[in-house]
Amino acid sequence: MLNRIILMGRLVADPELKQTPNGISVATFRLAVDRNYQTKGSTERQCDFINCVAWRHTGEFISRYFSKGRMIALEGSLQTRSYEDKTGTKRTAYEVVVDQAYFADSKSSGSQGGNTFSEPSYGSNSMPSSQSAPRFEEPQRGQSLSVGSFGGFEELDTDDGDLPF
Repeated sequence: MLNRIILMGRLVADPELKQTPNGISVATFRLAVDRNYQTKGSTERQCDFINCVAWRHTGEFISRYFSKGRMIALEGSLQTRSYEDKTGTKRTAYEVVVDQAYFADSKSSGSQGGNTFSEPSYGSNSMPSSQSAPRFEEPQRGQSLSVGSFGGFEELDTDDGDLPF
């Protein structure tokens, strides 16, 4: 089965960060996402407002660096919940559970504060910057590239020309 959502839109309001009784952080927010088409005779695109929830570090990251009006790109999955409203009517809520969040605008184009593209995204699968992969620089003109040392290994020539199948 596949349940994957990828969205990019603007936050309708500042994310709301709360703690569960067990101390787990959870951020909730709404995302305004433009539709890909316009209705005939209309000059404006329609917009969908999508409820999102982000847990633990992802939620803390979103509440710290994103605010109303900022563009955000996110990945997650669609989840449904059933509940009864105040009048006793059964309702169903749909929300995107965010796994990863990315900056989708620059600091100057956002409505207020925040950081730029150079900041890393943060999600449940992200690696802290201190453990990130090393960066390799392009060699200068005239330098040669080497594969590396074989560290005591030697190449064996055992090809007898026969195929193993």
